[in-house]
Amino acid sequence: MLLSNVTSTHPAIFLLMGIPGLEHLHVWISIPFCSAYTLAVLGNCTLLIIIQVDAALHEPMYLFLAMLATIDLVLSSTTLPKMLAIFWFKDREINFYACLVQMFFLHSFSIMESAVLLAMAFDRYVAICKPLHYTTVLTRTLITKIGIAAMARAVTLMTPLPFLLRRFHYCRGPVIAHCYCEHMAVVRLACGDTRFNNIYGIAVAMFIVVLDLLFVILSYIFILQAVLQLASQEARYKAFGTCVSHIGAILAFYTPVVISSVMHRVARRAAPHVHIFLANFYLLFPPMINPIIYGVKTKQIRERVLRLFLRKDV
Repeated sequence: MLLSNVTSTHPAIFLLMGIPGLEHLHVWISIPFCSAYTLAVLGNCTLLIIIQVDAALHEPMYLFLAMLATIDLVLSSTTLPKMLAIFWFKDREINFYACLVQMFFLHSFSIMESAVLLAMAFDRYVAICKPLHYTTVLTRTLITKIGIAAMARAVTLMTPLPFLLRRFHYCRGPVIAHCYCEHMAVVRLACGDTRFNNIYGIAVAMFIVVLDLLFVILSYIFILQAVLQLASQEARYKAFGTCVSHIGAILAFYTPVVISSVMHRVARRAAPHVHIFLANFYLLFPPMINPIIYGVKTKQIRERVLRLFLRKDV
């Protein structure tokens, strides 16, 4: 029935396998996945509410943090509800166009997150290296332009993917060996010449990771130079302490990317579920951990959160 419901170029639906080889453990695997998603939604929504209602937090650093929280909410919500439906209800079917939409949002918002982390590095650079110009440089207008540029870059780079995938005939069946519609997992089902898709996917990933990470590293080189020039050790500690949360967010986002990339090259014969777990870790870990990092390490956020819950207790 599935194979008969095919158009001239693509199947009407795909079937998501979940985690191949571990189907019998899907219910148990869903527990940490559901817990992580719940923490991500609660944490990021709390951040957005606190930043929205407290006028004192309408500063560049917190506006960028609000962007990051919004992106994390969309990024996790793009994949996790469907993944949990697979684990709990064995609801593996996904419409072909819904699959393309999921892929577009997944990869677009990953690129946006990288751009916002870069913008936050610029924010820390201005705050530490040019503190007297902080409010004049990072105006609301510039922050808005940075947000629009981050969105425009992601949409521009990812818009070709759905159109490229529509042109293929999927003769290798409708079964995607993954939890969600990841670009290369879909390309593997296509017949014909897929070299351009392979090259384009790798080129975009390398362009984003290398370029953004390079500018982040440069920002921190300048920040480190400025911090080391401060007279007292206390001033150095205080200045660098304002960067700890951002460094944690950077590590949470880029470390899984680097590990997954290395594993794909040095452990090609590893079981498929190893790579899929790494891919899921990349999607789940940053949205879950970012609110915790900023909630614990940022005094203003921590105080507002405590005040919010203490008020509820009273």
